[in-house]
Amino acid sequence: MKPLISGIHHITAIAGNPQANIDFYSGILGLRLVKKTINFDAPDVYHFYFGDELGQPGTVFTTFPFTGARKGVKGTGELTYTAFSIPKGSLDYWIERLKKFGIPVSDKLTRFGHELIRFEDHDSMGIELIANDQDDRAGWTYGQIPLEHSIKGFYGATLNLRSNELTAQLLTNHMDYHFIGQEGDRYRYGTEGKPGDIVDIVVNPNGHRGMQSAGTVHHIAFRTANKSTQLEVQRILMDNGYQVTEVKDRNYFNSIYFREPGGVLFEVATDEPGFAIDEDEAHLGELIKLPEWAEPSRKEIEKNLIPVTLKTEDYA
Repeated sequence: MKPLISGIHHITAIAGNPQANIDFYSGILGLRLVKKTINFDAPDVYHFYFGDELGQPGTVFTTFPFTGARKGVKGTGELTYTAFSIPKGSLDYWIERLKKFGIPVSDKLTRFGHELIRFEDHDSMGIELIANDQDDRAGWTYGQIPLEHSIKGFYGATLNLRSNELTAQLLTNHMDYHFIGQEGDRYRYGTEGKPGDIVDIVVNPNGHRGMQSAGTVHHIAFRTANKSTQLEVQRILMDNGYQVTEVKDRNYFNSIYFREPGGVLFEVATDEPGFAIDEDEAHLGELIKLPEWAEPSRKEIEKNLIPVTLKTEDYA
């Protein structure tokens, strides 16, 4: 039987200044801005989607940029580090690139046999780049980053939790994940164990609770094929005692939400229909796209949004 869940769909974070957000993720990291829309639950706030050429599931890092938001605090009950996959041999390039733009970066680290670096964005969002030769996805570049060094999509995510057992049971019993291995207090899980589906749980029993605001992750979404498989996931979760929302239409995918036992907000999102339903593939992210219900208020919504510009040429 084909698994209902096949890995990470997207990761959504809270950010501060919208322009600084685009400058970092599209300018410095080179991710494509595939969609500019609004937070459907807070229409006066942007929702940016950054990913590969088409914003395929497993590549999309999304942000809610709240102008003037205070910085959050990393801690337990949160996704603390988002890891992107880069080609093997690209770490030296990225170390030099990050230093060029004044971004402090860790020494090379090794985890489960792969080298990586760790750093933070302008809001103190935790980011890792993991070099590997197991990722056959095509990268994306606006031209300021050589394609042979470009980010391919997610490698995985780190959940910082006070205990491992109940979240591990959720992943392995109900979400098609399996245990891969352990290094110290880090436990690794995957669907196939490849870049784009890795979830690490770091156990920190005495850690302080995280505080969500700019620079912290709001939720992690897992991918499922379509509406039918999503409803099956919803049924399984509800039958096992999880408080799952109704299906929510997010235009580019459908979503259900629930809290895992450690406190992290989980989403299960459909692969369909994707980001090209309201823009041509060659022009993704160029206009502010609104859901149909928000179109009558477009003038008012746009008046409340700070104008932003994609200026990747400044980051060559």
